[in-house]
Amino acid sequence: MAKPKLILILFFLIPLEIWAQDPNLLDMLDKDVKAKPATDYATATFKTTRLINAHSIEQLAGGVLDVKISHRFGTLNDGFYELFGLDNASIRIGGDYGITNWLMVGLGRSSFEKQYDGFMKLRLLRQSKGAKSMPLSLSGFAGVYYNTLKWADTARENYTSSRFNYVFQLIAARKFSEGFSLQISPTLVHYNLVPKATDPNDLLSVGIGARQKLSKRVSVNVEYYYQIPGYKLEGSENALSLGIDIETGGHVFQLIFTNSTGIAENQYITKTNGRWQDGDIHFGFNIARVFTLKKPKQPNLK
Repeated sequence: MAKPKLILILFFLIPLEIWAQDPNLLDMLDKDVKAKPATDYATATFKTTRLINAHSIEQLAGGVLDVKISHRFGTLNDGFYELFGLDNASIRIGGDYGITNWLMVGLGRSSFEKQYDGFMKLRLLRQSKGAKSMPLSLSGFAGVYYNTLKWADTARENYTSSRFNYVFQLIAARKFSEGFSLQISPTLVHYNLVPKATDPNDLLSVGIGARQKLSKRVSVNVEYYYQIPGYKLEGSENALSLGIDIETGGHVFQLIFTNSTGIAENQYITKTNGRWQDGDIHFGFNIARVFTLKKPKQPNLK
């Protein structure tokens, strides 16, 4: 009986001796697990979901409501009599909502053309590095717009469908550094009814925008939309806008200079008539206030 007892004692003592010789074995195993690369996603590529007029690559988190008020005064070349445009204004009031972290929707109403709009923006790719590497972020955007101006010619037959316009975009962006981001937005605008018989119904353009941070709460933005010749409304100009973002707690305040009167996508991309070189510059601002309507679910640690 002594021999089996000795074998049993050795069976338990040998592992203890191994652990005693290498007490850091568990630490080594733990470090090996931690050494596996994680996925690091780019955040805050832009300050808000709007660059200036245009949508940025940013998405609202699920359950978050973003109320936006956009204001564009008249042009600076209106002179002192119009107080350099302050006597006139174009306004859009809207709300965006994050259904999930990758899908957001929005509704708005513009005083310009008394237009109502709705949109959906879907995150397709997200810039990341580490275990999962992606060089850029990509989103798809689709918007519908309804013009409620009175018919210019009531004698002819007018159709409700003629009031609708549509915008489709791909938004590709990359955050190159903590301070600099760039995005490109190929765009299709479709009009059911165009101003002139010679105007195309399908209008093509390419938007480019950039952001440079000046401090933790202040950044400078630029945005330009180039309309493809042959696929633009007659007499329209390319939209160029400059802006300054100022973050103040729950608000983001944007100061803007642009040659666009309209604020919705179909308006500033295809119906800009002002020219910077002629002083057709609108001063304006965007105010965004975020509300969390639905708190994100906490992970179950049990």
